[in-house]
Amino acid sequence: MRIKLIEELPMATSAELYQLSWVIDQLLADPRRIVQARAQLHTGQQVQYLGWADGKLHSGRVVGMHGDHVAIHDPAYSKPFKVHYAAIVAEPGTTSTGSGPAPAEVKSEKPSPPPEIADRADFRVGDRVTFTDTKLQHRVGLIVRVNQHTATLNSDGQKWRVAFGLLRHLVDL
Repeated sequence: MRIKLIEELPMATSAELYQLSWVIDQLLADPRRIVQARAQLHTGQQVQYLGWADGKLHSGRVVGMHGDHVAIHDPAYSKPFKVHYAAIVAEPGTTSTGSGPAPAEVKSEKPSPPPEIADRADFRVGDRVTFTDTKLQHRVGLIVRVNQHTATLNSDGQKWRVAFGLLRHLVDL
């Protein structure tokens, strides 16, 4: 974040800070951001997360993923707790730990926009697709019916109803 903007925040009015908070909440709640963040995580992965109480980075291990939160086990605490996806730093090597380059030396790259969410028009009966089931297992299926909000799939002899936003076309090479 630009230092100049951070330095000016204490001079903002309460209404301006509230508006900024609302905009940030809306951006963080965007399902495309959650899907993008979730795609980079898996159970057992070591990550760093921003602690809400102190604003510092802590290390922990992903033990589960729920909706818009990740369950983290930090050895400093007795049991796992939930952290919002936005607080996770999936690649610990990108943060400064004292031995790496200082933050001023790190090149700032513009983040890529969240991926587009697929909709009904992107799928047809007979398409081969992949999706992640409720147990985070990747599955391959064949669309047998296109409903209003979901597609009905045959996958390994089972029928699944999956929202279009969770489907990806299977590309044969």
